[in-house]
Amino acid sequence: MLIDLQVHSTYSDGYLTPSKLADFLSANNIKIAALTDHNTVGGLDEFKIACENKKIKTINGLELYVKSGHKKFNLLWYNFYKNSADLHDLLRTSQTMRRRQIRNGLMKLKRRGFKIDENLLVDKFNHYIPLNRLIDCIIKIPTNKKIIVKKLKTANPSQDEILINIFKNKAFAKISESYIGLKQILKLRKTIHGQLILNHPGKHNQLDRKFIDSLKTLGIDGLEIISPHHSIGAIMHLQRLAREYKLIMTGGSDFHRFESMSAGLNSCYNYFRIDANYLTGIKKIIS
Repeated sequence: MLIDLQVHSTYSDGYLTPSKLADFLSANNIKIAALTDHNTVGGLDEFKIACENKKIKTINGLELYVKSGHKKFNLLWYNFYKNSADLHDLLRTSQTMRRRQIRNGLMKLKRRGFKIDENLLVDKFNHYIPLNRLIDCIIKIPTNKKIIVKKLKTANPSQDEILINIFKNKAFAKISESYIGLKQILKLRKTIHGQLILNHPGKHNQLDRKFIDSLKTLGIDGLEIISPHHSIGAIMHLQRLAREYKLIMTGGSDFHRFESMSAGLNSCYNYFRIDANYLTGIKKIIS
């Protein structure tokens, strides 16, 4: 049975609405899916209704930027009670922090000559403010593109190049994520339940046994094993760790958009599928 437990919509940094995502997943024969927008549950109701019309089962999902001590990482949260006032307060606080960080970063860019209306840009997004779509807005302005092209020394800089060299660069915007303390999340889970999964650990080289052991001790339930961010070697290593620590195995496409490329691949779905049969313990999430 094909599943996808990590997709993103326009409520965070995806490019398809929850309804359009449901159409896409249905066309790819997905039977169970989770919308996991960053630090927001705003799209879950629309996604659920659209998926029901396509005979796709949904589970509540959320992706969080998390910190524990000096470590920063991403967690996926499944099957929580989404109408919790405490959950909404937690997410609203993180969104407010993000808006402040984004506004400060945009002001720094203005001082460097960028043509930006920071209020207009920030107000375009009602939930999580995504840097990828913010970049899309900024680079449309010729003055801004000229500055970026000069800085990066390339006529057609990619979104990732702009993100790393402009928005994550201390000399320019230096915008970081709004991280939530793991202790807060674990405390809240006691009342709204669900499963916490370490998200694409291979993407950020979080594959060491000591780190996984510490998360297991704290109460993390599983590892995202199958991901387009993982090599086959990383997948096999994560499977061994999951079995060793008796952790749930999950998988997700991390789908955000269709890519406009001449290579013939316009998404990971051209080469990538997630079969629940290969994921030990997944029934605890999808049943």
